Amino acid sequence: MALPQQNKSYTIDDIYHLPEGQRAELIDGQMYMMAPPTRRHQQMLLALGRKIADYIDENGGSCEVDIAPFAVFLNADDKNYVEPDISVICDADKLTDKGCTGAPDWIIEIVSPGSRRMDYYTKLFKYRTAGVREYWIVDPEKNRIMVYLFESDDTQEYTFLDSVKAGIYEDLTIDFRSINI
Repeated sequence: MALPQQNKSYTIDDIYHLPEGQRAELIDGQMYMMAPPTRRHQQMLLALGRKIADYIDENGGSCEVDIAPFAVFLNADDKNYVEPDISVICDADKLTDKGCTGAPDWIIEIVSPGSRRMDYYTKLFKYRTAGVREYWIVDPEKNRIMVYLFESDDTQEYTFLDSVKAGIYEDLTIDFRSINI
């Protein structure tokens, strides 16, 4: 379970000084340790990332798809650092060798048993307030995809039997029957 490390306010420097192989995220100065993902999680991550990247390539798009571990510095401070499972960034000026500075346009998180509270509550609020346009929570255990379109303040719920339309693209739809691993 992703639990905050208490009694201290952490910074991005603390993230970079973690022991080799240890991953964590930082939200408002609280550090949340991350467990290694499962094989199913990684298979879903790859399948979704591939579908989005293929769509962008086939349509001559300029957005970039990055998969975890990929650093996203959400705010202009040293207290927020996340590694979304999938980040779609359409503003090349936000991209540096270290990652993305500012909010990606679209973020997808694949829920793991230890990330449930983070994905559904903490990150939902943080991504909305940071300026992410679209946020998907893909929950294999609950057979559910929650789609949050923050610009229109719309929320939609789907299952792994549905095709889900991306909000930031006119004609990208992902059939989750082909993703359910």
